Amino acid sequence: MPVDHLALALALAVTVRHDGHGGVADDLAAPEGLTAWVRQHERALAEYGFVTADEGADSADPADPADPAMLAAAVGVRTALRALFARAVLPGAPSKADAGRLPDAAAALERLNAAAARVPVTHRLAWPADGPPAAGYAVAGRHTPADLLAAALARAGMAFLAGPDRARLRACPAPRCVRYFVQAHARQEWCKPSCGNRARVARHHARQRARTADDPN
Repeated sequence: MPVDHLALALALAVTVRHDGHGGVADDLAAPEGLTAWVRQHERALAEYGFVTADEGADSADPADPADPAMLAAAVGVRTALRALFARAVLPGAPSKADAGRLPDAAAALERLNAAAARVPVTHRLAWPADGPPAAGYAVAGRHTPADLLAAALARAGMAFLAGPDRARLRACPAPRCVRYFVQAHARQEWCKPSCGNRARVARHHARQRARTADDPN
């Protein structure tokens, strides 16, 4: 099965999300959050060269929550990716979580390229006996888990941004939502149905307030 770079890049970006109480939550605010996220996406990460210690990393546990360098690496790539997502959705508005918090597109691009360059790779072809062939990456040399993670995330982001799905990227305009999503069809406005319901309720209340203001009696 080929790697889903769209899912991995988007999954990293939406670790910044609405917290359900009018604020913004960060799933990578603590090392334990990164550990859970890496384990959830370990197969896709492996396709981009994030390998375990047994496969050549220098740490006994590449998702060790005690490693602050890994957390900094993931958050750094996420920041660059969200800045480039903001560029990709133009002339639409970016995520409301990003206002005034992101580097400009040129700096984000430099950061993403630098992250990918932290680990040199070669392309490889895997062809299991019970499945179809799939192209992937082989890591050259030994590298820290932080470098492996940063490079894998950057490569996934590059593949998405350079691919055809970028044109369908949107920032959800629903009240309080801060998620990016990729349109499944041209009429999709919201990242999920609950956001559409919340937006319709907000519009209804706004119309009621406008009518009350126009006719105070």
